[in-house]
Amino acid sequence: MVGEVAPDRLILHEVHRFPNQPTRVMGTLHWNILSLYQGVLDGLGAAATHAAARATPGTTPRTNPRTTHSAGLTSIGIDTWAVDYGLLDASGALLANPVHYRDTRTAGTAGKVAAVLPPPALYAATGLQHLPFTTIYQLMAARGTPALAAAHRLLLIPDLISYWLTGEAGTELTNASTTQLIDPRTRDWAGPVAEALGIDLALFPPLRHPGDPAGTLREEVLAETGLTAPTPVTAVGSHDTASAVVGVPATTRDFAYIATGTWSLAGLELDAPVLTEASRAANFTNELGVDGTVRYLRNIMGLWMLQECVRAWGAQGIRTTRTDLTALLREAAEAPPLRSVVDAGDPAFLAPHHMPDRIDDACRRTGQPVPRTPAETTRCVLDSLALAHRRAIEDAQRLSGRKVRVVHIVGGGAHNALLCRLTADACGLPVVAGPAEAAALGNVLVQARAAGAVSGGLADLRALLHSTQPLRQYEPTGDRSAWDRAAARLAEAQATGQVTEAASGQGHEEEPCV
Repeated sequence: MVGEVAPDRLILHEVHRFPNQPTRVMGTLHWNILSLYQGVLDGLGAAATHAAARATPGTTPRTNPRTTHSAGLTSIGIDTWAVDYGLLDASGALLANPVHYRDTRTAGTAGKVAAVLPPPALYAATGLQHLPFTTIYQLMAARGTPALAAAHRLLLIPDLISYWLTGEAGTELTNASTTQLIDPRTRDWAGPVAEALGIDLALFPPLRHPGDPAGTLREEVLAETGLTAPTPVTAVGSHDTASAVVGVPATTRDFAYIATGTWSLAGLELDAPVLTEASRAANFTNELGVDGTVRYLRNIMGLWMLQECVRAWGAQGIRTTRTDLTALLREAAEAPPLRSVVDAGDPAFLAPHHMPDRIDDACRRTGQPVPRTPAETTRCVLDSLALAHRRAIEDAQRLSGRKVRVVHIVGGGAHNALLCRLTADACGLPVVAGPAEAAALGNVLVQARAAGAVSGGLADLRALLHSTQPLRQYEPTGDRSAWDRAAARLAEAQATGQVTEAASGQGHEEEPCV
């Protein structure tokens, strides 16, 4: 994405898109990191071409020359998903392909960590909800492996890409806060946690904050991309949700956000973490945001469930095109509401493949009608997500003491009108949908502020978003009694042990949302 930013102007151009396809090798699921890096290089080449075209006489002139160098790019900012990492040796070479957080290697490590640091103590120190694949669990699973033994540096995925572009290593804070090795009160490393678990914090390079310089492109990168001027890389909210929350076009502090993608991240922006036992029991996380904020949220399985259903149906020759998907959502809107709902935090939905079957199984376990058609399954998924959104926002208000007047849905789910309408009805609050590319916009705005193209705090950046981005508002309709009954039905199933209560997830790392 290339962003053009001025005090009264914010335009985003998509110049390159490439696939992110994890690969299973010898039983382990890996990120294809070299393919992703090549995609970044190709994207920078496309950005250079785009900038050159904008600068050519006879084309649309630049409206803000202060924000461009001679190569046409002021800076580059990188955001990705959280928790995963690459290990480097003393020469800076990558020791192994990064392992995907969905891989099963962390199975059983939570118990090992709990034996050293009981969950209440770990939460009090780091403020993160229980997720079975955070970086501490991955490092526990990797203990004794040759790669970890030989490692000189550990770089989280956006920091790894930044390092390859610039040759300079750092650890950006918002993403570091997802490792479960950061104290959200001091916004620094949680030394006692690392020491108790035998994790060497010296593996991590120094912390960076959003807006900090992160080096300039190496000559090799300039040559490969066609960029000619020294181009800086700027640290942004490198956890995609941190950038997405910057990209919420709120006009008041009394807002909740739902950053939708592969996952739904539903919660509030706070000034300080909530580290109470009640917060831990409710499985809320305190991740760090831009400008000293805290992202107080719950991770919900998200549109991953529907994506996997669509993938399964496509493999059967059913509904494989975007046109078919539009028709599917239209049919789902006409399907009986709240006929069946499932727990969108159930880890049964974490793994890929066979999602429609797993949804059917969850309905059987809870004594509800099994969906009979793709439209009914889609309605079940969207009703369940809306119900999970409602529960997260209500719990966040209760635990933080902050009241909410409006819900902002950003990310790919902002395009899903049915999900937005159901969320408004479930929450009993107006929903403002958009922008869909909130993470890219938040990324660009942090860079632009660092470069002096805009100024002010988050409220000022969001005012620019609100005045320049297309938004759609959904008002709640009808009473909430049907939602109350569905919530009670699901709570009863959870209380009797028919549903495993566990929230899992993070950012929007995989595929476009449906």
